[in-house]
Amino acid sequence: MEIELITLENPKLYNFILGQTHFIKSVEDIYETVIGSSPSIKFGLAFCEASGLCLVRCEGNDAELIDLATKNAQKLGCGHSFILFLKDGYPINILNALKMVPEVCRIFCASANPCEIVVARSQQGNGIMGVIDGFPPKGVESEKDKIERQELLQKFGYKR
Repeated sequence: MEIELITLENPKLYNFILGQTHFIKSVEDIYETVIGSSPSIKFGLAFCEASGLCLVRCEGNDAELIDLATKNAQKLGCGHSFILFLKDGYPINILNALKMVPEVCRIFCASANPCEIVVARSQQGNGIMGVIDGFPPKGVESEKDKIERQELLQKFGYKR
């Protein structure tokens, strides 16, 4: 077995969700969940089929994001993994609904940070071991930082 770090391609730092499912129907169910959770959201989804034809299955409503998801899914090449890129919405808008999709087994990451994916490669195939999301801490927040955090949450409508 070999361990490899795969850097996700995300030049515009779109929000994305990386997860694992167990069935080809995942593509349709994830699509319906995203649209049902936030009708104005733009997204691209790619799913790596792990049996049969072993194709990368793609859906979405934004050609750029579908292309970005497809490129990253091919780069990862991990069976039953999916990647969902978002525009005009955030993971917080759909994450709980996505976790409730019967085919979704696990969410590895929801982020807009630069990310590296730890992938194990064996003779049988490839699997996601973990995610390196963003950068390490540079310190502890000050009182000024706390106020700025709260103001940002207010701006986004998550805090009064």
